[in-house]
Amino acid sequence: MKKVELIGISKSYDRQKDVISNIDVRIEPGEFFVLVGPSGCGKSTMLRMIAGLEEITGGTLKIGEQTANRLPPSRRDLSMVFQNYALYPHLSVEDNITFGLDVKKVPKAERKKRAQDTAEMLGLTDYMKRKPRELSGGQRQRVALARAIVSEAPICLMDEPLSNLDAKLRGHMRSEIRRIQRQLGITMIYVTHDQVEAMTMGDRIMILHEGKIQQIGSPIEIYNHPANPFVATFIGSPPMNLAQAEADPGTSSVILPGGEPIRLPEGAFEGIGKGPVTVGIRPEFLMPAQGTSEHPVFRAEVTNVEVLGHETVFSFLAGTEEWTAKWNGQWQIQPGDRIPIALDEESICLFDAKSGTLMKKPAARQLSVPAEGAAT
Repeated sequence: MKKVELIGISKSYDRQKDVISNIDVRIEPGEFFVLVGPSGCGKSTMLRMIAGLEEITGGTLKIGEQTANRLPPSRRDLSMVFQNYALYPHLSVEDNITFGLDVKKVPKAERKKRAQDTAEMLGLTDYMKRKPRELSGGQRQRVALARAIVSEAPICLMDEPLSNLDAKLRGHMRSEIRRIQRQLGITMIYVTHDQVEAMTMGDRIMILHEGKIQQIGSPIEIYNHPANPFVATFIGSPPMNLAQAEADPGTSSVILPGGEPIRLPEGAFEGIGKGPVTVGIRPEFLMPAQGTSEHPVFRAEVTNVEVLGHETVFSFLAGTEEWTAKWNGQWQIQPGDRIPIALDEESICLFDAKSGTLMKKPAARQLSVPAEGAAT
């Protein structure tokens, strides 16, 4: 296992404007680290710089204890899985898996044993004599992964490896890749634009936007305490609801654009003055108002409804903004209905209206499983 450290890394193609700016991060040995962000944010470029396929314009890259800025890719002691699989069509599955070992002059007996062990791990044993054209997309992806694993490199880079697969297969391969990474204990750096992949696979996530770091942290930390409105809306499905509002610490309230006041718990406005703020709340904290609710309740006009079987997702007008709520179960709601909605005020985020900085965190909501034998 090896660490990877980026110190003040930047990238420019014209020596004038950086497409990646001042990246500082340390990826720990054995960590599953995910780079996530929208298309064009610089995540694949960063991965290619680590691999040695792109020149580093500024800063220092360390792999293990060695400065790697000028090291050729072959000496960086890492493997890479590409988005398009990059398999040799004229070679069998076995020859594709062992191609890198052949180049490194690994003895034939060892090549065969390592290929067989890796194929068994990935369920490819029955396909070793086939050509890539005879395989499904998921099987080809496994061959590409096997080729990376068989090298026994302590670091594996993956560039959107699941984007060509259907939804069901992506879910299966997510858990498969995560299991293999834990089993082998390798350091994995994984690029994706899919926030579901980032949330379900990463030990830590780095969110990029326009070549700059927005936030680094564990998936649940980022979900619960987004650093700014961009992170809040990028992580989470449906995304966090946002609205420009007016803070009134005197009444301990925020007032939505339509004039709807929401009273917040005591102490919520510590360090926050009167004036414009951005209010944020996750869809699951907008709840059915039944009986005498202990939370603030407002009546909202429904604009769209999606019944997904296990849950119902619907949009409604909150002041002048359209928000989304997510309720468990199947609800008989129609567009145009006006329904009472309770808002969990402790789960509200407040962001600075100008800088976007998180000023008020929501209350912690993590649950724990009771110990076996504990009283219920």
